[in-house]
Amino acid sequence: MTGAVLGADGLLRCGWGDSADDYRVYHDTEWGRPVHGDQALFERISLEAFQSGLSWITILRRREGFRAAFRDFTIEEVAEFGDADVERLMADTGIIRNRAKILATIANARAARELAGELDALIWSHAGDPDRPAPRTLADVPAVTPESTALARELKKNGFRFVGPTTAYALMQACGLVNDHLADCHAR
Repeated sequence: MTGAVLGADGLLRCGWGDSADDYRVYHDTEWGRPVHGDQALFERISLEAFQSGLSWITILRRREGFRAAFRDFTIEEVAEFGDADVERLMADTGIIRNRAKILATIANARAARELAGELDALIWSHAGDPDRPAPRTLADVPAVTPESTALARELKKNGFRFVGPTTAYALMQACGLVNDHLADCHAR
């Protein structure tokens, strides 16, 4: 599946966006749409970090578990998590139980708190060129761009972890900083 595919509902979608019901809903209603607000962006950074090395559908299917475990990704609350919370999270079957990623999420909440409401501005200052040609196939979609490399560097400079250029680009795609819906996709 490299180009847009015709779904059972008659709509053309990016190939991955029609491969499972969870993906279809996410593709059609969320992926690539602008996300603003520090808490919403902190959630997306956290989920993208947990996704590293895994399939995105694994994260989607545990999203509500992540929200419950990380108190709806409220920055101030997660920033106060301590050792007991780490152990609670390591025992929580509703999330991905990876100590390094859990510790990174807590560290990232602390870093976001230090930005004092500027996470949204920091992330959006790295938005891609809105006039970039639409990709025609999935092969036309990059994994890393100069903007994602710069965003990852800026986030790391501010204390964020698990935010390399590939993860930063996935964040940019998911949150609408770039539009990587294929040219023939109905969501473009």
